[in-house]
Amino acid sequence: MTTPITPIALVTGASRGLGRSTALKLAANGVDLIVTYHSNLAEAEAVVQLIQAHGRRAVALQLDVGDSNTFAAFARTVTTALADTWQRDRFDYLVNNAGSGAHASIADTSEEQFDRMFNVHLKGTFFLTQKLLPLLRDGGRILNTSSGLTRFALPGFAAYAVMKGGVEVLTRYLAQELGARGISVNTIAPGAISTDFGGGAVRDNAEMNASIARQTALGRVGMPDDIGGAVAALLSDGNRWVNAQRIEVSGGIAI
Repeated sequence: MTTPITPIALVTGASRGLGRSTALKLAANGVDLIVTYHSNLAEAEAVVQLIQAHGRRAVALQLDVGDSNTFAAFARTVTTALADTWQRDRFDYLVNNAGSGAHASIADTSEEQFDRMFNVHLKGTFFLTQKLLPLLRDGGRILNTSSGLTRFALPGFAAYAVMKGGVEVLTRYLAQELGARGISVNTIAPGAISTDFGGGAVRDNAEMNASIARQTALGRVGMPDDIGGAVAALLSDGNRWVNAQRIEVSGGIAI
């Protein structure tokens, strides 16, 4: 009887927030991890230790998703990590999670803010995926991250939401072009989550938190594990036929 091969997921921005929860939920489901971090190696190594506590293997690699000039070198680093840690040349799941926020009205948004959102969320997702496609096994999965803000509009988030709308379109094109390789591609769209994202406003501003809770059918703001659990479920074998879809995980906000 052949022993099943443990799947490997690459999760960007996994040292904190939604990426951290995603990595730990996947580890609990028997997945090994390549986790990336922007600048906080200590936090990333702490996540690796927690993954290893689940009996899974993991490595942490530095990556700035806003700098596409580094992606080719990053892909080579992933190749080395796969060979050294797993004696393999392919991984199974790519979760494009890393990102940052910007809060400004359209009238007040600077070109610098707009370009940063573009580089991180849209250009970064496009070209990082491109560079990693040769390392993703046939039959694997890609899960991109969007936002509830592509469905409903809140003042001050236009630049961010525009890029996430582009990610949703990119998801459908990836699904079409990668179908011949058996690779499914979906988008997860979180609602408002209690993290340090965007300066931690949802988490730390009691008035904002309460307002969001009132607009949400389940009566509260989201928590990181709400998203991490959903990602792990979407990457499970039972969801292999889900493809080219936007799945909102928001507790039912603005319905």
